[in-house]
Amino acid sequence: MKYSSSTTAVPDAPKVPRHVAIIMDGNGRWATKRFLPRVAGHVKGVEAVRNIVEGCALRGVEYVTLFAFSSENWRRPEEEVSLLMRLFVTALEREVSKLHANNIRLKVVGDLSRFDEKLRGMIAAAERKTANNTRLTVTICANYGGRWDIMQAVGKMVAAHPGATDFSEEQLAPHLAMAYAPEPDLFIRTGGEERISNFLLWQLAYTELFFTDTYWPDFSIESLDAAIASYQNRERRFGRTGDQLAEKTT
Repeated sequence: MKYSSSTTAVPDAPKVPRHVAIIMDGNGRWATKRFLPRVAGHVKGVEAVRNIVEGCALRGVEYVTLFAFSSENWRRPEEEVSLLMRLFVTALEREVSKLHANNIRLKVVGDLSRFDEKLRGMIAAAERKTANNTRLTVTICANYGGRWDIMQAVGKMVAAHPGATDFSEEQLAPHLAMAYAPEPDLFIRTGGEERISNFLLWQLAYTELFFTDTYWPDFSIESLDAAIASYQNRERRFGRTGDQLAEKTT
């Protein structure tokens, strides 16, 4: 399915966000506050993922995109990175069958070349198993960066149009890592930081932003509902005036 960019066309503004994108921040700080190792926060964060994915499915959200591991996260201590990789493997082993049983498709996007062969094989198998599921698409962004995404898309676009010197958004769009999904309606970042942090830079152009001090392991269904309620109180104009929106609804 082809989706138009919000800078070239006016998309629908559904009451329930069709696509929710989340930076799951605060796992390590959640653990540190409890005098636990940082990895304990990441383990607890997986439980929050399970709850929020289920909550989104029940509320009619069609796409959930989770920033699990950025291209900058390799700068973290080697031990923590290693533990995160093992946690990723464990989560795939435990969760894929459940996702499939609930008609949920799993996608993993990012530069997967830095992951070991076992993990890449598990990712490919999980995507194949859930490929035809239609209730909800869950995307895990792993070793992902928004600038990486744009650059790799530009490279593919140029290769697809040899000799061309003038390009359009429509030519670039099919090569973006998440070309299969509409642009996010709602972006959520937990943990108190108010930055996009190189996440979906192209796709968030007209997304409604929601920031919360809640650490990701504590982000509950009630927290999700609060974010959706905030989204529902926004006036999504996409460059138009408020008067134009009023005319459209009368």
